[in-house]
Amino acid sequence: MPDRNQRGGEPKGRAAQESDTDRRRRRAQFLRELNEARELRDRVQPRRARAARMRQAMRMRTFRW
Repeated sequence: MPDRNQRGGEPKGRAAQESDTDRRRRRAQFLRELNEARELRDRVQPRRARAARMRQAMRMRTFRW
């Protein structure tokens, strides 16, 4: 299996920087879409969203710092 960090014989200098930038851009896009999907689900299923908020609040109340 090829190494994930090296792509097809690219030099590690500038190409590694661009791939890191691409990875960050893709990750940011994914997180934006994930957040949007959660907001949509909360609007479509308010009862389930409320129950999830209650469970999260209970977890936070019982968490020991």
